[in-house]
Amino acid sequence: MVTTPAAVSDAAALDDIHAELARNNLLPGEHLLDSGYPSADQVVRSARVHGIRLVSPLLVDQSRQAKAKAGYDKAGFTFDFDHQHGTCPQGRASVTWNPCRQESRDAIVVSWAASDCGPCPARDLCTKGTRRQVTLRERALHEATVAARAEQETDQWKRTYAVRSGIEGTMHQTTHVTGIRTARYRGLPKTRLEHNFAATAINMIRLDHYWTGQPLDRTRTSQLARLTFALAA
Repeated sequence: MVTTPAAVSDAAALDDIHAELARNNLLPGEHLLDSGYPSADQVVRSARVHGIRLVSPLLVDQSRQAKAKAGYDKAGFTFDFDHQHGTCPQGRASVTWNPCRQESRDAIVVSWAASDCGPCPARDLCTKGTRRQVTLRERALHEATVAARAEQETDQWKRTYAVRSGIEGTMHQTTHVTGIRTARYRGLPKTRLEHNFAATAINMIRLDHYWTGQPLDRTRTSQLARLTFALAA
């Protein structure tokens, strides 16, 4: 259980969660997370530092082409990090490969020549400018992103991630039963203690239902079934 101030994002708390699990020798081989947590940095860092495989949908490409699902998004290009050049979907090689810093992060800007982009028959599918530029992260992060996005489209990944529905159910039960969505006390130490009490209570409730063979929730009845019962009565 990790409690942070409300302004701390889920992603920023992940390192602390893994560090706490490591201190207690409870690190998992796989960690299923919702989309608020993952980034290429975290996928690489979790695997390198803790040996954990993050199973979580990475955010999709936010480029204009990707959002419209029309045209050439970044996935349509190939990049050779060893020889430092890219190739566009029309087979044209890039002319510049510029490492730089963007928003305090290492990046690489790959550009194609205006003399290639200008007369290109597919220009409208690619860029509105005089030439196409693509921004990449460093090699390890770029390759991790490409691999993760490809994997999350497979049936095997979807079956693995479907297990997370049970995690969501536990969180729903916790907020519904214990009311911890709003803290009862001020200050992080008291709020952390409240969260630990809530987690302990939910563990006890779930163990009781497991040992006694009782379902965790009442069986849902549709509105049509309830109407049928009312008419029959």
